[in-house]
Amino acid sequence: MRDLVVLGGSSHPELTRAICERLAISPGHVKLTKFSNRETNVEVIESVRGMDVYIVQSGCGSVNDNLMELLIMISACKIASARKITAVLPLFPYSRQPDGPYKRNGMPLNRLSDEACQKLADMQGMPFPHVTSQPASRSPSPTKMLEHPERYNSVYDGEAKVGAPTPVSGVARLQKIQADHQIVRSPRSTSPVSAYGGSVNGGQGKAGAQYKLWTAKPGTLIADMLVAAGAHHIITMDMHHPQFQGFFDIPVDNLNSYPLMYKYIVEKIPDWKNAVIVSPDAGGAKRATAIADALNMNFALIHKDRRHATSTLTLVGNVKDRVVIMIDDIADTCHTLARAAHVLTRNGAAKVYALVTHGIMSGDAIDRLVRSPIDTLIVSNTVPQVEHVKAAATACGRADKIKVFDVAPILAEAVRRIHNGESVSFLFDIVPIVN
Repeated sequence: MRDLVVLGGSSHPELTRAICERLAISPGHVKLTKFSNRETNVEVIESVRGMDVYIVQSGCGSVNDNLMELLIMISACKIASARKITAVLPLFPYSRQPDGPYKRNGMPLNRLSDEACQKLADMQGMPFPHVTSQPASRSPSPTKMLEHPERYNSVYDGEAKVGAPTPVSGVARLQKIQADHQIVRSPRSTSPVSAYGGSVNGGQGKAGAQYKLWTAKPGTLIADMLVAAGAHHIITMDMHHPQFQGFFDIPVDNLNSYPLMYKYIVEKIPDWKNAVIVSPDAGGAKRATAIADALNMNFALIHKDRRHATSTLTLVGNVKDRVVIMIDDIADTCHTLARAAHVLTRNGAAKVYALVTHGIMSGDAIDRLVRSPIDTLIVSNTVPQVEHVKAAATACGRADKIKVFDVAPILAEAVRRIHNGESVSFLFDIVPIVN
């Protein structure tokens, strides 16, 4: 192919070579090193002037280092007068940042715990959250104060009464009103609380309010950095939050792994026609039903109820004496898949497969997978899987505990079609990809 250069980052060189083999070209020459202080150094050995450059870098391993390396590579190609630069990110970094943090049991964690608030207070040597005056827009109206005098009848020192006649006026009266609104005592607790509802002494007591946790969303930042570095196009696969594409003002092709999953199920899983496709959570139902409809298979869903302190899993569907194939996009700690597998086996599932696009397998994921009722975990090679396969085989004594399917064909076809100006709509259909 003419005027095409494919460069690979240090995150997944095997995938880069596999893509180039499909395109019948050699990977571009680039030297990636680290200085003694761990700064990234990039040297593009061959000329990219007037070329279409595709840079393959997956968001795995040392995610921050790999992201910075990608940005520097994009900038280097831009400075070297590349005609078009496309970032190929099989696993997009920072795309799975949730709307809010969650506890291990699935409950939303939108406030700091009492212990965390107390620790911050001890570190800063002052109450946390900091006591601040209440803005005028949130000040209680005189009518409300008269209707509920017990809520505003004392200040921190317990002496002054709101609404009581006082001889002071002018500046002194204004200062007193401000002091009344800074710290009040909760009517159901002895702990003073700030004007914004946070507990001054760390929220001690069941009724004490806690500090509202604010979570930074890096989506727009990552998109802006890629565009500012010089990227003209983004290719990724099974982005955890598809709406992430809206942060970009350049084309984004979010490819599906459905055709490859379709092909694997038909060719590798025995008696797949009588199996049941299962989504381990409600968020992945659309993903699982797409494959179930294409293969004309039965579908079941595991619902997580977060209304209680300990979340409970409920199976919606029948899996008794059936082979089960769980479909998900990311296996990081394998916590969700392991819990879902236990629910399926308790409901009589004969055999449990898990088919996942991105097998990150961080932390103690391998140990959790080995202890789970999952017979085989099938993951793609968007993330390097050699070490994961070896670790699982050593832990359980089975070489087939983790199997891998190749995404290089669909990524290479996307590169070829985009380079030649062809449509990529074909790649979004549930059709098998031939070898």
